[in-house]
Amino acid sequence: MKKTLTVVAVWAVVWAFLSVSAAHNGFFDLKVYYGAMDYWVNRGGDIYDYLTPGTPYGFTYPPFAAMLMTPMSLIGWNTAIFISVTMNVLAMLAILTWLLGPVIKRQGWKFWFAMGVAMAMAAAFEPVRETVNFGQVNILALFLVVADVMLLVRGGHKLGGIGIGLATAIKLTPGIFIVYLIVTRRWRAAAVSAATATAATWAAATLAPDASRVFWTDAVWNTDRVGSPTFVSNQALTGLVGRIFNPDPMKPLWLLLVLITLAVWYRRSRRAVKNRDEVAGLALTGVVGCMVSPITWIHHLVWTLPAIVVLFDYATDRSLDPRRRRNLAIAFGFSFALLCSRTPWAFHAKFDGLGLIGGNAYILLMIGLLFGLPIREPADTGASQRPATEPGEAGGPAVEDVPDLVEIDQKVNAAFHGTDTRPGRPLVEA
Repeated sequence: MKKTLTVVAVWAVVWAFLSVSAAHNGFFDLKVYYGAMDYWVNRGGDIYDYLTPGTPYGFTYPPFAAMLMTPMSLIGWNTAIFISVTMNVLAMLAILTWLLGPVIKRQGWKFWFAMGVAMAMAAAFEPVRETVNFGQVNILALFLVVADVMLLVRGGHKLGGIGIGLATAIKLTPGIFIVYLIVTRRWRAAAVSAATATAATWAAATLAPDASRVFWTDAVWNTDRVGSPTFVSNQALTGLVGRIFNPDPMKPLWLLLVLITLAVWYRRSRRAVKNRDEVAGLALTGVVGCMVSPITWIHHLVWTLPAIVVLFDYATDRSLDPRRRRNLAIAFGFSFALLCSRTPWAFHAKFDGLGLIGGNAYILLMIGLLFGLPIREPADTGASQRPATEPGEAGGPAVEDVPDLVEIDQKVNAAFHGTDTRPGRPLVEA
């Protein structure tokens, strides 16, 4: 009874919070999809010519995504809303189950209780609630990638990579996870994901050749269809540089920041997989995908959710040194609260002084996560560094040894996590 009242109380608090703070986006993106499908299927128009009435916004996804959405042309608007919300809720439930499952088991919590609280917190998480309110597909893409990484790639299954390939064919940006598989030397999974994305794209080109030609030769390059990169909702590196140096976009600086970001991610993601910490590798790749994408609207930041779960995992792990656990609990609380807060919107078009920080709050947080997200060291270091002899070993194949991180990473680790290295304590290295 006490647990039931706790879950009800948490949902009541979240509901009150959302009633005063949540934006009401009226399923705007779903409206774009719905209108585009009607225009394409029922009225014979070119899907990439369609613009939502009164706006410059049209359908921006690849033809494979359009093919999956064609059933919208046969259903009513309210039915489309119901299906969208239901799919997002079920997908989020599955994502949290996979990511939080080990934490729930370790803590000895009742599953229904833990998931009741977790789903309430997800509802408060701005990228999640924005995705649902816009009728976006971000949670569904995250579902495909998390399912693939956690269930197939990590276990060395021969179909590992198929979910990543499908997500890439739907929305392109999950293609960073194909690069992740290459970087961490899971060659078969990388080949499967690339082949899946290629096959899906080829099928779309066969069934919708005109739409495919327009997309790959014009629409994909037309950034005017998605909005200004300096808009406060764009929390990618392009938005950070654009807002600081507006109207001069400083593209060389942006390119330098992207290269630095990818270099840090390369080293840290390889270390994560070497140590069989697949969740950390997944989390780092999700963060970096948001950072280097040309446009990352706030609702795209659902890809930061695995990183928040990693921080929560450490914050509740009693095997860690108390000081380290306290620091990570603070990091988790701050990161989660910030990503619920709508802080950038308070500084819309005010990008000087305090607005320089507030308007870029989420991208600055992602930079911190890139450098500071903890990575587990296996208790048996010798075993963890031994290459896997079978592709189906738990944790997936190990990558080759990589050099120690540069001095700046060591300093970040010492400041953020503490330096306890007593035997039997899982080390956390930057």
